Amino acid sequence: MEKQEFMKRAGALARENIANGTGGPFGAVIVKDGKIIAEGANHVTTSNDPTAHAEVVAIRNACETLGTFQLDGCEVYTSCEPCPMCLGAIYWARPDRVYYSSTKEDAKNIGFDDQFIYEEIAKEYMSRSIPFEHLKDEEATKAFTDWTEKNDKVEY
Repeated sequence: MEKQEFMKRAGALARENIANGTGGPFGAVIVKDGKIIAEGANHVTTSNDPTAHAEVVAIRNACETLGTFQLDGCEVYTSCEPCPMCLGAIYWARPDRVYYSSTKEDAKNIGFDDQFIYEEIAKEYMSRSIPFEHLKDEEATKAFTDWTEKNDKVEY
């Protein structure tokens, strides 16, 4: 299959998702060695999961299929430029490349504006719309020591 065919599939997933009433207008596929190994569509409203964006669903499915937590050698095709959460998930998964169709401006024009998240990240913790407060705890801190001292940990 060619790149354009993979993108068409991501778009088809988005359209099927709308037609089926199972979520928003977003679809994603993950490709390895020229074959689709996983797909995902937005299921935020049907699963009551704010993290169930198409890219995250596709990443979860691909990692399960491959039996790994990283997507080395994979490409992500998504019907829209990833939001900040999906962008973070993509970077953690470490695919080789990402292709997207619609832009974040296109998404904004139909009511999916994530610019406020980029703006929130740049703010001081207590100035955010959801304030963040540092609450030090010894038990939580000891977890970092435990991890540092663990000899058989799987690095990621």
